Amino acid sequence: MVGYLKVVEAAIGVETAWGVHVTGVERRGDGSTLHLSTSVGEVQTRNIVCATGAAAYPRLPKWSTALSVPGVAIHSSSYQYPRQIPTRDVLVIGGGNSGLQIARELAGSHAVTLAARTRRAHRPLVSYPSAAGRHRPLFGGELRPEPVFGDSYERLQQAGVRMAPAVTHARGGAVTFADGTTASPGSVIFATGYLPGDDWFPDEARIRGPRRTTTPLPGLFVAGFPQYSRRGVDTIAGVSADAAAIAHHIINRP
Repeated sequence: MVGYLKVVEAAIGVETAWGVHVTGVERRGDGSTLHLSTSVGEVQTRNIVCATGAAAYPRLPKWSTALSVPGVAIHSSSYQYPRQIPTRDVLVIGGGNSGLQIARELAGSHAVTLAARTRRAHRPLVSYPSAAGRHRPLFGGELRPEPVFGDSYERLQQAGVRMAPAVTHARGGAVTFADGTTASPGSVIFATGYLPGDDWFPDEARIRGPRRTTTPLPGLFVAGFPQYSRRGVDTIAGVSADAAAIAHHIINRP
């Protein structure tokens, strides 16, 4: 990926400024210039593309700070391999794709419990490009969580993984599940998702724009965020459509 980015930089003649953090953006007055505040100063420009990702920061439950286990308590973003988990037993919290994949890998060497709030629909792995992300039923209704691809809860149970309901809170070394039962896991892995990288947006920009990839702040565009576009754009295959749409908006912007 690093090599690919270097090729792209050379091809289009851009230079990446590493280690710069954005802290805010605003439009002053009625002009078309945006003022971007960063850790190295302010930048003025007509167009800004936010591509910081829909999964920029690990999301942890509020009660996670009250948990103390003899082994490790880490987010799935920090998990690398089974030997990283020092205890025999481990609780994986989160029934999405990351939780299932980690539970599967650990099942061969650990006693694994998978705590899931909602059992998700299962889809074949080949359907990932078209079925990834949350989706709304054909005839309306609430958004449904992303399906699980490849593995399934039933297959994990056959491999020895114990299923448990969602964890509601923790105190010391014990966690309490939604059905009122408790457990004292040796280690915990939080496969609890991520927060988007739009924390520097003003409130007015967080409202979905009238067109895909746009925001109510003229000149501020977003790539790779389903909430500002459509399902599946937070994948490598999907984000290219956002990029093309943003290029079109910028070229045709008054």
